Amino acid sequence: MRVWGGDQVRAAVAESVAVLRTAADRDWDGVKAGRLDWTCRETAEHIAGDLLAYAGQLAGRAQHAWVPFEITFDEGTDPAGVLDVIETTGVLLAATVRTTPPRVRAFHPYPFRSADREGFAAMGVAEVLLHTHDIAEGLGLAYEPSAGLCADVLARIFPHVRPGPDPWPTLLWATGRGAVTGRPPVTGWRWSNPLVLPAGRLALEGVTPAAAQDLAAGGDGGFVWLGDRPYDGTREVARALREAWYAGTHRPESGMFAVVREDGRAVGSVSFHGVPDEEGRTEIGYDLVPAARGHGHATAAVTALTDWALSRDDVSAVCATVEEANTASAAVLTRSGFVRTPVEETGPAPERDAEGRPLRLYVRRA
Repeated sequence: MRVWGGDQVRAAVAESVAVLRTAADRDWDGVKAGRLDWTCRETAEHIAGDLLAYAGQLAGRAQHAWVPFEITFDEGTDPAGVLDVIETTGVLLAATVRTTPPRVRAFHPYPFRSADREGFAAMGVAEVLLHTHDIAEGLGLAYEPSAGLCADVLARIFPHVRPGPDPWPTLLWATGRGAVTGRPPVTGWRWSNPLVLPAGRLALEGVTPAAAQDLAAGGDGGFVWLGDRPYDGTREVARALREAWYAGTHRPESGMFAVVREDGRAVGSVSFHGVPDEEGRTEIGYDLVPAARGHGHATAAVTALTDWALSRDDVSAVCATVEEANTASAAVLTRSGFVRTPVEETGPAPERDAEGRPLRLYVRRA
């Protein structure tokens, strides 16, 4: 999977500034930015402030709160000067993203309290695209960013939004700025960075739709895999995530997680098979690359994901089915606190897999 972030921040800023400079000789203080309460100047200052703040969070590795600083413009700074600052802060964020290791995370409140370099880049790009739209609307300028940038943002920080045939109108709709035929108006929204769960010496890193698409197509999903490739089951789950995203049913908290060691190598995946049902039951699955088996990684990953699931209000039981002959997988579940359970006690579940092999159901309850 191609490295994503720094170049995209620079591209978004370049497109923005090219459009807004055509109106740099106008009064930005007396014009509202689209539907916002801010003026065009205030909105432009907000763009620069966010780009700098994201660079600061990521560079300083802030873990618990926003770094307490903000940008201040010199008195009398005109729109052309404001755009100079946007260009400069865009360069700072792009450089920070490029020089930050891939597994590093820093504090961001929405929704799981952290983001990695790709997440901060995607948020920066989103701020530029959306607020340039607001300013352009206020000033009466034509603006439409590249479809690729919009699609990339949707696939990274809008996993809950069903992609449409045209990414820019979809992004505007998802942020309450436009209408899409067949979709209800959006009155409140937030983007969503992937969840990361600690699992002893491992981390469970949420897989974005962008990463799932790459995995499904035979790529690495942005991870460095032990043995140079994921196990086939990981690609199958990635395809399922991709299809759920296309259908608008994917929810990141009930999605797929890469199992990553302390050395940064991914060794497998653990995932939910969908959102909990009406009774609060959810099913999980897992696999490891062959070279990672026998080291307790599967038990640590399954235990961590199950503990987190059962801490949620919408989950009452976590289920898993394994082939009767797969004693190693059954042992993982047993060590993780699951109990073998007759199917009739828990609800419908397959008794055999697609090839007719008998399955056994294991359950852990809250």
